[in-house]
Amino acid sequence: MMMRVFVTGANGWVGSALVPELIAAGHQVTGLVRSEQKAEALRAAGGEPVLGSLDDLETLKRAASDADGVVHLAFGIDFSKIDALAREDRQAIEAFGEVYAGSDRPVIITSGFGLLPAGETFTEDGPLAPINPEFPRASEQTAFAIAARGVRATWVRLPRSVHGVGERHGFVPMLANLARQKGVSAFVGEGRNLWPSVHRLDAARVYRLALEAGAQGGPFHAVADEGVPFRQIAEAIGEQLGVPTRSISPGEAAGHFGPLTAWVAGNGPASSARTQARLGWEPREPGLIHDINRPEYFR
Repeated sequence: MMMRVFVTGANGWVGSALVPELIAAGHQVTGLVRSEQKAEALRAAGGEPVLGSLDDLETLKRAASDADGVVHLAFGIDFSKIDALAREDRQAIEAFGEVYAGSDRPVIITSGFGLLPAGETFTEDGPLAPINPEFPRASEQTAFAIAARGVRATWVRLPRSVHGVGERHGFVPMLANLARQKGVSAFVGEGRNLWPSVHRLDAARVYRLALEAGAQGGPFHAVADEGVPFRQIAEAIGEQLGVPTRSISPGEAAGHFGPLTAWVAGNGPASSARTQARLGWEPREPGLIHDINRPEYFR
């Protein structure tokens, strides 16, 4: 059935893959954009722009009201303003819940994975984590709250690395920039800690399928590689940049990686077995190491 879908973050890394995915499946797309330049890019992709920002709640409500479903992808990247970003995110989700209360229109929210103890793999049945006061994003908790009020809401968890040629703002480009600055691509200890990953095109299909399923059966995991050893990531980056790869001790990690330390050293494997079974989804695109071993990845 054809749907009119409102997408926040329509010009973003995953959103710009989701828009053509939805259109190719026969849906119509309206997308939140911040500028006329981004509006033109969305039109060129076949979507209809809605000019505004995530804190413009009346615009969000109007666009959601005119749609048959919402995919909420937008979240800022300036983590120095994380309190404001988390507040915008929470208020946007609550606005969608207000509009869709009492209907069967689906709302798909975006979340991610935290850090796990060694030996644990996060599944779709994992419990809601408590809100971290240092990183107070509450996407899942807010989606859960509106679902408890009868809204058809669920969430897609994206892994630490959502990769693809052209990636500019994710962890892999950050690590590559750091390797250029330091002259070495480092990993902590033996580098056995695991990073889940997915190609952006595979992630886009999870969102489409979750939307077409009416947000039923979630939450969903857009995960292709359940856990790539971080040492392999560091070695691939080092090879492509022509810099050496070496191990550093946990005590050296903060001095080398700075704000990225917890993620670089942290463990976070995740499974998508239930998502694959419920949505009929399976990864098709190259895995993380194959992708970043392409010379063009870092150009």
